Amino acid sequence: MKTIKFLPLLLLFIVASCDSVQVYSDYDKSADFKQYKTFAFLKSGIDKVEISDLDKKRILNAIDQQLQAKGFTKSENPDLLVNIFTKSRKEVSVNQFNAGWGYGWGYGWNPYMYGGHTTVSSTTEGTLYIDLIDAKKKELIWQGEGIGTLSKEMDRKDEIVTNIVTKILAQYPPDLSKKK
Repeated sequence: MKTIKFLPLLLLFIVASCDSVQVYSDYDKSADFKQYKTFAFLKSGIDKVEISDLDKKRILNAIDQQLQAKGFTKSENPDLLVNIFTKSRKEVSVNQFNAGWGYGWGYGWNPYMYGGHTTVSSTTEGTLYIDLIDAKKKELIWQGEGIGTLSKEMDRKDEIVTNIVTKILAQYPPDLSKKK
């Protein structure tokens, strides 16, 4: 009976872990973040990103929405230039399960084992970097990084991208009260 009560908790953990995103950020401690009010995308950098144009558009729209929600405005003469780049890594998992024991007690090769089952699955872990560059100095002042599992489900792509970008940009501006 305890197993039945434990199963929903296990399923909840598995579902929650699928949507988890790890985020990190780094910044120039000498930068005055209060001076930045406007932004523009760094077209030359974004054009080099090797992802589909549709995914690129999703990312840029999510960044645009998040920065405007923080009070920034787009400008032809911006304070900040926004650049992105991505990395991906494919993980392959092989799981074997044997549902029975024959002669030999399950050690080594056993022709009498039954119910053997092998599954192979793969996931793609992606990393999105968002760079904020001082437009006048042409220096990187802040970088956010989000790592999560990518989905091929078209219906969920907007949601996943928005979630990752929101979590990354939640760390901007940095908490300067911790600055020593």
